[in-house]
Amino acid sequence: MAVKHLEIEHKYDAAAGFLLPELDGLPEVAAVAEPEIHELHASYFDTADLRLAAHGITLRRRRGGTDAGWHLKMPVGPDSKQELQAPLGRPRVVPARLAGLVAAYTRGEALYPVATLETERTVVRLLDEEGEVLAEVADDLVTGRDLREAVSPEVTLLDGAAEVAEEPAPERRWREVEVELGAGTPELLKAVGKRLRRAGAKRAASSSKLGRLLDGAVVPSEPAAARSAARTRLVAATSNGKGPSVTTGETVLAYVAEQVEAIFEYDPKARLAEDDAVHKMRVATRRLRSTLKSYRSVLEVDRAVEDELKWLAGALGEVRDLEVLRMRFTERLDGAAAGWLEDLARQERGAYRRLNASLKEPRYYALLETLDGIVAAPPLAKAADKKARKDLPDLVTRSWERMAKAYRSIAVADDKDIARHDTRKAAKRARYAAELAVPVLGAAAKQVAKDAKRIQEVLGEYQDGVIAQEHLRVAGARARVPSDAFALGVLYGTEHCAAEAARDRLDVTWSQTLGPSF
Repeated sequence: MAVKHLEIEHKYDAAAGFLLPELDGLPEVAAVAEPEIHELHASYFDTADLRLAAHGITLRRRRGGTDAGWHLKMPVGPDSKQELQAPLGRPRVVPARLAGLVAAYTRGEALYPVATLETERTVVRLLDEEGEVLAEVADDLVTGRDLREAVSPEVTLLDGAAEVAEEPAPERRWREVEVELGAGTPELLKAVGKRLRRAGAKRAASSSKLGRLLDGAVVPSEPAAARSAARTRLVAATSNGKGPSVTTGETVLAYVAEQVEAIFEYDPKARLAEDDAVHKMRVATRRLRSTLKSYRSVLEVDRAVEDELKWLAGALGEVRDLEVLRMRFTERLDGAAAGWLEDLARQERGAYRRLNASLKEPRYYALLETLDGIVAAPPLAKAADKKARKDLPDLVTRSWERMAKAYRSIAVADDKDIARHDTRKAAKRARYAAELAVPVLGAAAKQVAKDAKRIQEVLGEYQDGVIAQEHLRVAGARARVPSDAFALGVLYGTEHCAAEAARDRLDVTWSQTLGPSF
């Protein structure tokens, strides 16, 4: 199991003759521990085209120091990285768990050593009155070697890692200082940095040692840059009073880029079963699919992409539905029918295993490639050139009208549950279509999204109750002891009443919605 923690640090470049300044007297600091010296030996792994480095990700195996092992660092902010660790294991075989967490970026390409770093580290710890570490200051003398030119042309896969034949690589030496925050505050981080700068250090140009060593070879990811640029352009245009000049294409593309970015953000978190990660990744997938449907006149994307997004949402949905049921029933049963709840938890764990398998499929990697392509080279249709402030009201209204039509069909439907489910899907689509337009249309679009969400939620409560009843019906028939059967029966009645109450609230909720008023 990988161990993780949030790393917040600042890096500074220092000359060979740099002297680490005295660090006492800083805010919060009661004592400065005696310096400790460590010899660190690290091998960095990446793909042949440095896909991890292009996204600011580092994967290394390091010996020496107090935290020997495999370290995976993934950016979560300007000065923050999520670090995950695993035991040393085999030198050239990346732990499967860590390799899986970067699979959205490597997409089946082999990981092999691209560089080595030998570091003579002097660590000074800043302590509070109780001896807790507020921050660590690491003065590093680094010797780096770029191994890429020493890799044999023939690369043989061995247990998921590439076997390479290394030749001596030229050395590069430098000195840098890292300040990593422990229990201290950001103010302490700034104060340490100020003292280092006064002593002659400068903020580092690179956020990682690997990036510095491979300077010039690491090209920022074009798809990631395109996603960021799409969102930045829209924010800049709407915040600078240039809203009237924003096109529909720019608005749609920014929303699409945001959802694609969310899929990448929550991919590793979903694999780790982090709280709410599967839900958020599924929502991003659904928003994306809904947008491609609602704005077909703007983005000419093959409908097969929608099918693939539906497949991904389904894989995520199996986990999410079981997760919701487990949490729902655990709260309501309050310890009763514990055996059945454990069965439900086992089903959820099985669903997670199937999800992780799906996220390793070439089909998933192909979908990510396609999504990257849509943002980097958007297939804009003629309607994309229209002024968003004039065009979006009609597009949002059409989505609302489709929802209204679906709602009216409930009254005359032969199968009202199917009609309610269709209305819920239409409500989601109307909500997402309106959310997309908020940066341009403001409060009016926000109100449409809010109203559609209310309809979606009341129908969701009804649907959740129906699904819960079905699970309880099956579970009750398999109950091993009378007390479990009784508890499940009582819960069935509770779910039945909750579903009926939600169903009966639908008409009242609909009457309270305002609808589009552009």
